[in-house]
Amino acid sequence: MTMLQTSPAGLAAKPHGSRRFTLAIATPADRRFIYALRHEVYAEELHQHDANETRQLSDALDAINLFIVAKVGGRIIGCVSVTPPGHGRFSIDKYVDRLSLPFELDATVFEARLLTVAQPHRRGPAAGLLMYAALRWIESRGGRRIFGIGRREVMSLYRKVGLVPAGVTVQSGEVSYELMHATTEVCHRALLPLRDAIERLGASIDWRLDMPFDADDGCYHGGAFFEAIGDEFDDLRRREKIINADVLDAWFDPSPLVTAALTEHLPWLLRTSPPTNCEGMSRAIARARGVEPANILPGAGSSDLIYLSLRHWLTPSSRVLILDPMYGEYAHVLEKVIGCEVDRLTLTRDDGFALDPQRLIAVSAVAYDLIVLVNPNSPTGQFVDRHALKRALGLLPSTTRLWVDETYIEYAGSNQSLETWAVTTPNVVVCKSMSKVYALSGARAAYLCGSAATLAPLRRISPPWAVSLPAQVAAVAALKDPRYYEEQYELTRSLRGQLVQAVAAIESEHGAIEVLPGGVGNFILCALPEAGPSAAAVVERCRRDGVFLRDVGNMGGSLGAHMLRIAVKSAAENERIIAALREALS
Repeated sequence: MTMLQTSPAGLAAKPHGSRRFTLAIATPADRRFIYALRHEVYAEELHQHDANETRQLSDALDAINLFIVAKVGGRIIGCVSVTPPGHGRFSIDKYVDRLSLPFELDATVFEARLLTVAQPHRRGPAAGLLMYAALRWIESRGGRRIFGIGRREVMSLYRKVGLVPAGVTVQSGEVSYELMHATTEVCHRALLPLRDAIERLGASIDWRLDMPFDADDGCYHGGAFFEAIGDEFDDLRRREKIINADVLDAWFDPSPLVTAALTEHLPWLLRTSPPTNCEGMSRAIARARGVEPANILPGAGSSDLIYLSLRHWLTPSSRVLILDPMYGEYAHVLEKVIGCEVDRLTLTRDDGFALDPQRLIAVSAVAYDLIVLVNPNSPTGQFVDRHALKRALGLLPSTTRLWVDETYIEYAGSNQSLETWAVTTPNVVVCKSMSKVYALSGARAAYLCGSAATLAPLRRISPPWAVSLPAQVAAVAALKDPRYYEEQYELTRSLRGQLVQAVAAIESEHGAIEVLPGGVGNFILCALPEAGPSAAAVVERCRRDGVFLRDVGNMGGSLGAHMLRIAVKSAAENERIIAALREALS
């Protein structure tokens, strides 16, 4: 993206006046207007190139470049070009040896260049729309990485869309540029805080490109580390060089009882059908939790149960309250899958993102069909004590169904769960994943706990063999070894404390990293210095060292672009995380 003249209002701005923006692929007839605009900017204004009598500026790559243009009233007011792979040439070849690039120029890498906007439109949304259109076009053609050179004076703008400097400076005429790059995934995560503005713009512009305006492929959950390992699993030993701190998998192994049961009987477990309705798994969970099997509904992970239950209970006319920030799957299912009316109880950084039970009571005067809470919450780690939460929920209308996700509750204390209360309270359901606290993320085992009458309708629509046989065996074995897991929880708390201290001690020219206090769980939430690189940029840089962290900008409107979540790992892995963070912020 060779040029952006000033720092525009970007995607948050509205089109000027009543004239609509049109985004389209340039026609052959558009080329002379594009070349004239380029001459005006790069030759006459920036003096990157010599002016010429034809007042047209083009180069050899234009024969293979695709141009996306922005028009107002039929007139081109901006453009961006994309050089696709497969032709053996990129503009960067004029300045840099390919072998020195921090990424390989394979068939998934595209060059974005010559982002140009006419002077009267530089403070409107044209530049942002062109950048977004280039991103959508590239990923629709299988692109997974974008690179380009950008003017050093406006690097902050490019950082906002996820691009990070590669440490290569380019001089062309009187203009200095920096080589930048990012994966398309990182760019989308960087744009998530602007999602509402992007959707509003999408409804107000004339989008004439051959792919949808919105790239809604579902809820992002992290897990980018599998890009480095390989999702066809051809060499799982690569995992030894990777730290998957972008997801909240346990750093410790499952109980030895789990490993022994699976190892000894694995061939049989893989070829044999499991108990149809997870009967034994339900009994084992019920015994461990002090409830009856009728109060337990197993599922293949909490997402399985979220999709099953919420789509059964709710319709597009339903009204739901969720926390903001909070685990993103709920907003995705409620808004994108079901289409409910969703209200958000905003938790702010000034209050440490803590949930005040009294606020919950106050806003619940509205006749909500469902209220969803995650306790401890993710990504904040904030936790409401069992007794305080029970008192508050007991004051809410009995006609409002209450869903409490307790995925991380054991890190707060095994006596903090609301399960035994839920079985006697018809409007309360507790969702428990066994992934994070039993080190069974790969097995996909979870359950709902509630009254028998509440779960019975869900049981009727739950598919047979919902949980695989290896996962059922692993879940039952894990429940037999509470002492082992309590030891791991205590070690996790110690490792978490050490990680907090190490992250807070990182020195940066931009300022210190603030670790948000008061959290519990196997992760920490960090606020990067506002003057420094965004979370998306830091995440991208750390990946070079095999360290995968989570930019959580998509998990809440109040988080912004500088919030980073880091999973607690082993002592040695935490040291690698710290080293990668130092390098990314240096």
